[in-house]
Formats: sequence, structure tokens, C-alpha cells
Amino acid sequence: MSFSAPARISKAMIIVRTLRASAQRGFVELGPFRLPCALGQTGIRALKREGDGATPRGRFPLRFAFYRPDAGRPKAALPLKAMRRSSGWCDSATDRNYNRAVALPYPASAERMWRSDGLYDVVVVVGYNERPRVKGRGSAIFMHVARDGLNPTEGCVALRLGDLRRLLAVLPRNSEIVILA
Repeated sequence: MSFSAPARISKAMIIVRTLRASAQRGFVELGPFRLPCALGQTGIRALKREGDGATPRGRFPLRFAFYRPDAGRPKAALPLKAMRRSSGWCDSATDRNYNRAVALPYPASAERMWRSDGLYDVVVVVGYNERPRVKGRGSAIFMHVARDGLNPTEGCVALRLGDLRRLLAVLPRNSEIVILA
């Protein structure tokens, strides 16, 4: 089902469902809306580890959204942060800024957020492995733009750009995502 009008929803819990834990695709559900999504290349796991290619199972807050200013500011009630060319996300389990936003260049391993492929034109930060941050339990879990054909991610939830923008337009602050397997 697609969105008809961007009416705001008062309390939001996004549900991600699949038919089996190893599935690389699923559906994001919010109220009456059901949108196809890509998941991690190794499916959904309760015990996620850094680099395992899995989407973590559980209930997590949606913290804020990054967006590329040259791709257009999305409508959102979630806090929005304009991305910079120097935006990064630390994925080095031994670094003090593990699983946090950093400025590039960064002395430890960090993912570049400003990408040429459009996958991070809009990125919602999922509050996974943050309080407390456990070294090696996984980092950089986002909802972001999907590759063509909804090909698998490295552990994130990815939607088509239009679906992600429409979802952001109706999500209130303090929304959560529940990833089921």
C-alpha cells in the first residue's frame, strides 16, 4: 500500500517483518502502510556482530536523520542534520567514538556518509548499540535509501527513496523501529 497524503501520525512504531530470519527482504509497516525494504545480506540476528552483514533484531529508537543538502531537505518531525562532505560514522570497535558520528578524515576506521551512489541521501539513525555501546556488537545501523532491486544491505533497513521520504513525513519525534524475524 502506498501513502495517499502525508497526514501526521501521533505515535509511531515502525514494524519490520520478514517470513524468515535469513530473509534479505521484508516489509516496513506503519499503521496501514506496508512498504518493501531490503535487509542485511545475512538476514536478521538477535546477536549481531560487527561486520556480520546482519540486521539486528529488537526494538530501537529512531534518533535523527541526516540528509544531503544537494539532494533536498526532507519533511520530517525527527531532528534533521545536514550532512557535510566530512561526515563519517566510526566503525572501529577499539575506538572511543565507536558507533558515533565523526568528522573525516578520522584516525580510526569510519564509514563515509557523503556517498556518490545516493544510498545515504537520506539516512535515519537507528539507536542500536548506543547505551551502553558494546565493542564489536555492530555499528552504523541506519534506515537509508535502497539499491536498485532492493538488493541486500550490510545490516541496515533500506527503502526506495520516495518511500523513505514519505515515511519521514509522517513519523513523529520519539518514533521507534521494531525489527522482527
